[in-house]
Amino acid sequence: MNAEPLVLREDSAEGIVTLTLNRPQAFNALSESMLHALQAALDAVGGDEQARVVVIAAAGRAFCAGHDLKEMRAAPELGYYERLFALCGRMMMTIQKLPQPVIARVHGIATAAGCQLVAMCDLAVAAREARFAVSGVNLGLFCSTPSVALSRNLSRKAAMEMLLTGDFISADEALAKGLVNRVVDAVQLDAEVHALAARIAAKPRAAIAMGKQLFYRQLETGIEAAYADAGRTMACNMMDADALEGVQAFIDKRAPDWR
Repeated sequence: MNAEPLVLREDSAEGIVTLTLNRPQAFNALSESMLHALQAALDAVGGDEQARVVVIAAAGRAFCAGHDLKEMRAAPELGYYERLFALCGRMMMTIQKLPQPVIARVHGIATAAGCQLVAMCDLAVAAREARFAVSGVNLGLFCSTPSVALSRNLSRKAAMEMLLTGDFISADEALAKGLVNRVVDAVQLDAEVHALAARIAAKPRAAIAMGKQLFYRQLETGIEAAYADAGRTMACNMMDADALEGVQAFIDKRAPDWR
């Protein structure tokens, strides 16, 4: 048994919270215990007003190998599988609902639900050696839940090819297909993730939170409803003290003094 926490948390002075998946001996597979631990960590961050950006990282050689197949095979019962995938879905949706942007720091492999985890994060930075796959189909199990996140990041045909073949794609291919934002050499990964997180953390928290929530809401609606929602969001955002200060600073040709 691993005596260490399944998810490690580290907070920086800039408000960057790093959550590290900590099952390296199991390639950070999403066991029930891991899902509960990650859910608890995300819930805690969501209520932390000092947290500005979240980074999801992983210990060991892999980012995340998806669900724990040994654990799943040990209890072949429909109700159990339904509860397990509901638990995973709730955790994935929590990432999207957090007020803070979430960045995946990807090294090694990210497969099946691990690839889904990358896709659900708002941003992703990958080491050049990272590889991605939704490989359940190779085992007779179509990656249905990962397909939800994958199809909202990649084009339909690119997502379907990954889902139907189960083949790995490289980090550079993931960048070209829209699954990750940046690809860097492994030695530069931490610096690149930190630089991106710090740029976001320096922005007003309320504007980032409102903008993130609106971004995902409007994607799921028709264009007229999206514009109406966006207009209401911008009006509310404009009433925030930081927005008023930012606009005044622009008028005054000076740097803004955020709260």
